[in-house]
Amino acid sequence: MSAAQPAPLTALARTAEPYTALRRFLAADAVVTGVNGLAYLAVSGPLGRLLGVDSPLLLALGAFLTGYAVAVGVLASRARPAALPVRAVVEANLAWSVLSCLALALWLSPTAAGTVWTVLQALTVAGFAALQHFALKASTHQ
Repeated sequence: MSAAQPAPLTALARTAEPYTALRRFLAADAVVTGVNGLAYLAVSGPLGRLLGVDSPLLLALGAFLTGYAVAVGVLASRARPAALPVRAVVEANLAWSVLSCLALALWLSPTAAGTVWTVLQALTVAGFAALQHFALKASTHQ
């Protein structure tokens, strides 16, 4: 008898337990978002010049992202994160991705590095949203 291949979600989370997968995806989101937020707070001047974004905007984004990361981290620390707050995280991540692309198209004028950074972070955040959505779906069908 051959073993079935693990689902992509199971492989990415390195667990077949849905709540553990969900918690891991939330925790990864919290860490990445927190590092990003702290970097914006700590070195907004140099990052602003590199990315072609105003330092005050990076400071505001850094404060928001740091607080958001703490909230997502608290949610990840729960043994069984509640569905409503997880859905809020998924929706917030999707909104962030869309707003990042809109900002790039409509009002930001970043450098080439800033354009690449904005697109990459939007894709990363959308990826977290997708992983969290599917992990939540799996955990509610246990």
